[in-house]
Amino acid sequence: MSIVTSFRPRTRRNVELLLLLLAVAIVMVAYLNVGLAIDGAFPPDLVKYGSGLLALSVGFHLVLRWRASYADPLLLPIATLLNGLGLVMIHRLDLAHGRTGSNLLAPKQLMWSTLAVIIAAGVLIVLRDHRHLRRFTFTAMALGLGMLLLPLMPGLGRNINGSRIWIGIGPLSFQPGEVAKILLAIFFAGYLVQTRDVLSLVGRRFAGISLPRGQDLGPILIAWLASVGVLVFERDLGSSLMFFGLFVAMLYVATERRSWIAIGMVLFCAGAYVAYLLFGHVQTRVLLWLDPFSAKALAASDQLVKGLMGMAKGGLLGSGLG
Repeated sequence: MSIVTSFRPRTRRNVELLLLLLAVAIVMVAYLNVGLAIDGAFPPDLVKYGSGLLALSVGFHLVLRWRASYADPLLLPIATLLNGLGLVMIHRLDLAHGRTGSNLLAPKQLMWSTLAVIIAAGVLIVLRDHRHLRRFTFTAMALGLGMLLLPLMPGLGRNINGSRIWIGIGPLSFQPGEVAKILLAIFFAGYLVQTRDVLSLVGRRFAGISLPRGQDLGPILIAWLASVGVLVFERDLGSSLMFFGLFVAMLYVATERRSWIAIGMVLFCAGAYVAYLLFGHVQTRVLLWLDPFSAKALAASDQLVKGLMGMAKGGLLGSGLG
């Protein structure tokens, strides 16, 4: 007679908590480093900001223990570390530019971080089963594309540093593309769940590569056109590549067909090349990458050159956050 024993995998929430404490400690050391380098003294608000970051991150950790006990234990500590170091660097820039009071950018960014944590916790509490999102597959697509188009609306979109990816609401500015990333990921996941078998099994082989049917290329062509549109009209190569790369990567994960990667790379490279031939701002971006020290490139932007000089001055290990 065989005996069946139940196996319960470890949640690894304690590992997450330890890594979270380490992440907060690293951020506080970085904040202390800035204070000592700039003012030669301990920052007077070190304990206040450290306690706030700790409470925020541990609070979300407790929500994960309650609602998603088997979630990946690395994501929250990594997000806390990156967000915290970003806040420290913004604080460093506030000090360098002499900002005070309502002009400080670090507290505003901390406010957005707090709001993001609250929304994330709310999603975990309200959404009991992520599979319910499949009912909103095409709604998410429509909302995501709408978010991408918002910066192009007259009077609402803002052109900042050469890219039109912001919208302005009063004194606040916001990138709707950040929300579009989540909405489009929901759409891609829902669509691929519905069409996974067709996309992975049906098609022809050519030169050793499995090619999909013509009618199955529709979604990837739409994603390609959307990404090229972001590149051309919003002048943001990074977001364009990210949106299209997200879809191609999810296609590969869902179907395990390498042909999708090849098709995606060919489509994006072709679209980027045509955009380079037709639009001057794309040519400028390529010039800044190929020859940032040329007179023409410096007249357009010296940001990359400043970054290279800063890295050269700091050496291999850098000179510190101060």
